[in-house]
Amino acid sequence: MDAHARARAAMQRAGGIAALYIAVAYLAAIPYFVFLVNYPGVVDPIQKVISLRDNYASMYWMHVVSFEFVALALIVVTLAIHQRLKEYAPSTAQFATVVGLIRAGLLLASVMVFNYGMGVVVRLYATAPDQAVAAWQVIEPVASALGGSGGEVLGGVWFLLLNATALSAKVFPRALNWLGVVIGAAGILSVVPALSGLEAAFGLLQIVWFLWLGIVMVRALDRRPETE
Repeated sequence: MDAHARARAAMQRAGGIAALYIAVAYLAAIPYFVFLVNYPGVVDPIQKVISLRDNYASMYWMHVVSFEFVALALIVVTLAIHQRLKEYAPSTAQFATVVGLIRAGLLLASVMVFNYGMGVVVRLYATAPDQAVAAWQVIEPVASALGGSGGEVLGGVWFLLLNATALSAKVFPRALNWLGVVIGAAGILSVVPALSGLEAAFGLLQIVWFLWLGIVMVRALDRRPETE
């Protein structure tokens, strides 16, 4: 195996491992945020800040593990898929890669804003509770918007482009690609207020897709790409 082939194989393995990490991290985040601290279920602004105060350390590290590292892993996955698709549809693959990198960057920014803002608000709450609550009402929407809340347009476009390209190029299993197309459509349509519920479907289905993709990419190293 020459140096180029070894580098390609290493990139594909890294992409597969990164995809598996994303799936596992999201699976760990769901029970923590929904059941353990129940942060999404808290509506009252004061109770939200109290929840941040009471769960600050664990929430900080969970954000790092399940969102900050996920954003970095998403960069690796995006580049690995680009490596697979660029020979079949260079322009589309390049555009999908740019969208994927932008999405990863915004996700990284989102968790950084959330974690830093959370620390500021928790410290402020000890001396000025009203100011802390007011500050969090400004910080949280910014972090949520950067993370894709209110419509997964970027994520939807990324999924749709790369899976449509992979379908035509026969790079990944057809079922995996069709699942990606459905996820992409759900993400794009979730921007419509009446269809905002699709955002949850997008989030849950992408876990399945990343897990499946990771397995496919790692196992594909043992056989020729054309036989996938």
